Amino acid sequence: MNVRQITEDYSVSPQIAPEDIAAVKAAGFRSVICNRPDNEEPGQPSADTIRKAAEAAGLGFRHVPVVSGQMTAENVTDQARALGELEGPVLAYCRSGTRCANLHAAARQLRG
Repeated sequence: MNVRQITEDYSVSPQIAPEDIAAVKAAGFRSVICNRPDNEEPGQPSADTIRKAAEAAGLGFRHVPVVSGQMTAENVTDQARALGELEGPVLAYCRSGTRCANLHAAARQLRG
């Protein structure tokens, strides 16, 4: 996993796989957010597959899908809500991690 810390309670990563969840938990993360729409790329694990692995490991999970280059106000609101509800630290992932970082910055502006 290539994790990039954004704040003390929020880090981003490229796509993770179900078998990465043990390492996510071992790294101290308490929750996972998937910012990637299902079927964005052939062979990518579905958000539900990651959710099941995360929840089986005792981690919180939210799916806030954002189409690359098309972040909406609703996406920002949904991300802010997820960050307010999930226990941190949170690991968010998408294809490269950039979408998650941009969404976090926008959500922080919204939350003040």
